[in-house]
Amino acid sequence: MVEVQKDSVKLIEAVLFVSGRAMGLDEIAEATGIASKGYIEEAIKKLGERYSSDDTALTVVSIGGKYMISLKEPYGSRVNSLAGAPEISKAALRILAYISKKEPIMQSDVVKAFGSSVYEQMKELKEKDFVKTEAYGRTKKITTTQKFREYFNV
Repeated sequence: MVEVQKDSVKLIEAVLFVSGRAMGLDEIAEATGIASKGYIEEAIKKLGERYSSDDTALTVVSIGGKYMISLKEPYGSRVNSLAGAPEISKAALRILAYISKKEPIMQSDVVKAFGSSVYEQMKELKEKDFVKTEAYGRTKKITTTQKFREYFNV
């Protein structure tokens, strides 16, 4: 087991706090200058343990293999109106809700329901890893990802 220094945990905590989004190990390594991904994972684990044992509103969450600092409930829902811009646009969120309710669903059916502007939202949802598509004849079959399930606690 790797001995993790307190300063490294604090540095990773600062990176996750300032970014305000889920970050992969490569991004954290680049931002901190810590080369060992195993070391970073151990430091994140220690940070999560500290948040669990301390009387704090913060927690470390893993979303699709990425990590971020978040608020424990009920604090998150009580202060979310103060948060900045969401990770995805309202239009994409609307499409995502429709997809999650009907999945697996054909992209052609989503286009019929929402119009051709769906392609822009689909691009956003795929880039942010909330949905995945698979060729299915002349259309695509759309399903939600593990990141979607973890992000929305589904």
